[in-house]
Amino acid sequence: MPSQGSFFKRNLAFILTVGVLVALPFALALLNGQSFASLLANEAGDAKFLQGLMIEIFILAVFAISYDLVLGITGLLSFGHGMFFAFGAYMAGILLKSFGWPLWQVLIGIVVLGVMQALLFALVLPRVKGITFALVTLGIASVFDILIKSQELNAFTGADVGLQGVPRPAGLSPADDRLRFYYIALIFAVVVYLIYKRFVDSPTGRVCIASRENENRALSIGFNTFYFKLTALVVASITAALAGMLHTLYKPLVSPEIAGLGFTVQGLLMLLIGGIGTLSGAMVGAAVLRLMEFYFSRWFGESSGFVIGAVYVMIVLFLPYGIVGTWRLRRLDIKAGWQRLLDLLQLNKPKPGGADRK
Repeated sequence: MPSQGSFFKRNLAFILTVGVLVALPFALALLNGQSFASLLANEAGDAKFLQGLMIEIFILAVFAISYDLVLGITGLLSFGHGMFFAFGAYMAGILLKSFGWPLWQVLIGIVVLGVMQALLFALVLPRVKGITFALVTLGIASVFDILIKSQELNAFTGADVGLQGVPRPAGLSPADDRLRFYYIALIFAVVVYLIYKRFVDSPTGRVCIASRENENRALSIGFNTFYFKLTALVVASITAALAGMLHTLYKPLVSPEIAGLGFTVQGLLMLLIGGIGTLSGAMVGAAVLRLMEFYFSRWFGESSGFVIGAVYVMIVLFLPYGIVGTWRLRRLDIKAGWQRLLDLLQLNKPKPGGADRK
């Protein structure tokens, strides 16, 4: 059994990252000359604004990692993954606003609906593969996009304007309970990452990876890859739908843009920036892309899109496997280089006892 010390050594980067994120609101308050009392009272300031930006990153990180499970781990190219997120966002808003459900019932409803939409995608799994599966999922997502924009459902979805006026449960107001919302979003993102990490390291996750690498080989040794793909779809759908629910609770407006192809492409960009199939890279990519969008729009205005595109091209050229993926590959080379340097220093080290005697 591995020792406790080895556990902390293996997960040191993760533990340090979580620790930094936990302390971040208080560090930001100190840097901006804000007292802890005002921070806990959710008074306006730069620290509160940056908390909101981090909440958006946590939500996008969960969406990105759910896409990574489908595409990077299982190898299913889906152009309709944004529907999982949008479905959870819209259904949470409709259940809260139009039906007056309490939050715990909405939570259960989103989980059930997440399973149902995964089953909808799974209907075509035995029949189509590759780009054909991607086009079919795009078609299903396009139907959902048309439905939420239709005038017939305007009373529920807001059509082209979007869903507005969703009531917030007590204690989860984005304005009055920003710090609490920050930690809920952080805990949600951390728990999802740990669940995904355990899933990938499990026998089910290993079969998903084998299906991605060589599905025919996995079938030949007795694995029915359909059920493993279905499991990955269900897990990804539920977590993406829950991220959509959190998006609805935080945003004053649920925009129909999240149901379009552009939002799925945005998730794909997050994976390419961070590293496909790395899990943590998806979350890093979400943070990098959202921060670039915010700061570049502030610095460059209307030219921000061009600058973001240029940065993305540079990342693809110099970090072909994404930030995390490239680091994992180069880390072995760096470690080997350090070892060669240490060996060289040992060879050049003077022997004890001075010069050799004849």
